[in-house]
Amino acid sequence: MQSFCAKGFLFDYEYYYLYCVFDLNMAKDTDIKRIGRVLPDSFVNDVRSIIEKGRQQAYAAAGQAAIATFWNVGRRIVEEEQNGKIRAEYGSQLIPLLAEQLTKEYGNGYGKRNLAYYRQFYLTFNNLKILHEFVQNLTWTHLRRILSVANPQARNWYLKAASENRWSTTELDRNISTQYFERRLAAQLPTNVEDLPQTTERDPLEYIKNPVVAEFMGFRRDAVYSETELEQALIDNLEKFILELGRGFAFVERQQHIVTETSDFFIDLVFYNYKIKRFVIFELKTHRLTHQDIGQLDMYVRMYDDLVKGDDDQPTIGVLLCTDTDNTIARYSVLHESNQLFAAKYMAYMPTEEELRREIEQQKQFFLEQHKSTDQCH
Repeated sequence: MQSFCAKGFLFDYEYYYLYCVFDLNMAKDTDIKRIGRVLPDSFVNDVRSIIEKGRQQAYAAAGQAAIATFWNVGRRIVEEEQNGKIRAEYGSQLIPLLAEQLTKEYGNGYGKRNLAYYRQFYLTFNNLKILHEFVQNLTWTHLRRILSVANPQARNWYLKAASENRWSTTELDRNISTQYFERRLAAQLPTNVEDLPQTTERDPLEYIKNPVVAEFMGFRRDAVYSETELEQALIDNLEKFILELGRGFAFVERQQHIVTETSDFFIDLVFYNYKIKRFVIFELKTHRLTHQDIGQLDMYVRMYDDLVKGDDDQPTIGVLLCTDTDNTIARYSVLHESNQLFAAKYMAYMPTEEELRREIEQQKQFFLEQHKSTDQCH
């Protein structure tokens, strides 16, 4: 009943909307000209705003009803499959036979392929009440893409993140393709080591990734570029870079000038993450990680905490983006056991799935070296 009501409401609303627009245009051409007066723009804009809001609500209601319908269709298919008599009589032909009948009445939306998706949808998310909490901002296209994720933990994370951050289907597809979930440092923590604390929503490890995939900069795999060109490429694609950084990041400044009593310093890129209430500074390098780079980043973080950070801000985070990391530096430099300093490899091209999987595993070892206790190092 819900889907029919939502669908009927949407149809009626669209019809009424078109009628209103037609009627308004006619008024402009006849009555308004005849009486020689024009309605105030603010009034007309207010009415337009009400209409647009109503249309959006109607579309959202129809979308939610459609998702619930697909889930219930999948549930009914599974229930029928679990009936011994049906399974024995129809076997694997249940979905093809059902599709043959439904497509005649309802079109290709209920063909074999889609019915298989609805079945998978129910089996994957079999609690409709919990699912409803995370689909408010998602479409069926979002959900179908999330169904392709094999890891249950990652799948639930994408469901929640896509809804909370209102990712478009293009953004969701890119994040899944680049293994966004696995690249988070929080996902690289071993679950069986007691002395490594598990993360929360306010933990920086939830927001820092290694490796960083920055194919949007437009560099070829074998391209040679300067740090200035690297910085400019990130600024030119700032919106995409922020999407790669993730939730809560807002751009503050490039080449921020920090003045001390004796010297002037310039920090490459400064962001603020309102989720964790911290400044996050990025230093860009076009070479492999060195201890000098880490020393410079450490100094910048200390200066920022002393000279810029407000009383309500959490300690500043420093991230060094480089072409490759080094386990020895992770173990023996100031990077070791630091909760404010991080180094991450950036990939200025889109790697293959296998390349990215290997790189994630390699950077995971780097991260573990950084946070391995001194006793474990010997």
